[in-house]
Amino acid sequence: MRKIVHRHLGKVVAGAAIAVAGTAVMIGITLPGSAGAEESGGGLQAGGTAQQAAQDGQDGGSSGQGGVVRPGVVERAPAEGQKGKGRDPLTDDEMRRAERIAVNRQLFNSSENVEGARGPQRIGIDLAEPDAADLDNPDAPRRADIRFYDYKDDTLVTKTVDLDTGKVEQTGVQHGVQPPISRDEMTEAAELLIADPLGAGLKADYKDATGKELTSPGQLMLNSMVYRATPGAQPAVLGACGEHRCVRLFPKVKNGPWIDSRDLVIDLSARKVGKLG
Repeated sequence: MRKIVHRHLGKVVAGAAIAVAGTAVMIGITLPGSAGAEESGGGLQAGGTAQQAAQDGQDGGSSGQGGVVRPGVVERAPAEGQKGKGRDPLTDDEMRRAERIAVNRQLFNSSENVEGARGPQRIGIDLAEPDAADLDNPDAPRRADIRFYDYKDDTLVTKTVDLDTGKVEQTGVQHGVQPPISRDEMTEAAELLIADPLGAGLKADYKDATGKELTSPGQLMLNSMVYRATPGAQPAVLGACGEHRCVRLFPKVKNGPWIDSRDLVIDLSARKVGKLG
């Protein structure tokens, strides 16, 4: 009986040692940096023993040679200041300030955004190019070029704002100019398409891919491009595209396939959907 117990305990201890060693080796293989283990910095060196591997696995890795590489630590991004320096990209605070300066009461009351509400639709904002005299000046005034689309009369409004003085230095208004579609505009285009009878194919494809109903743009990943009308190449409902703001969507199921909707165009200005022949 004593011999049976000893033999049994011996098997348990041996099995545990093998399991620990096996686990340690598995950790060494799967952790980042373990590829190319013969090189310094690898998870386990070629000459490491199973005993060393087991010990390292139990200790959570060691700083010496043959140790398992510890998981990397991702540091938080440094806090963003309220104001950038030189040619640094605009900070969030600077972008908000530029928009407050650019959209005065007159522009707000006389314009319309993509949803039909008061106020222009912000399209984009960038750090303005410096004047020639300030090219090598690290303390040059920081200016922002901010672009809006006014859906009330289909105009592109560009304003240059001096962020130091808080003044609008220049204003430009253009017709028939169509910059890339913004994220908010893509979302509104998808809303219109989902609600339109011509969006039935999109919804059917989404259900085939996921088994669920498509009811919101938030269920899709969206890409887009501006559409301009070509004489005789589209139905009358899309004939004003180019003067109107029109978009073709390239939707993708989140973690799933792309859905082909290239033949559908959403006129955001008229809030209508058309199908290309």
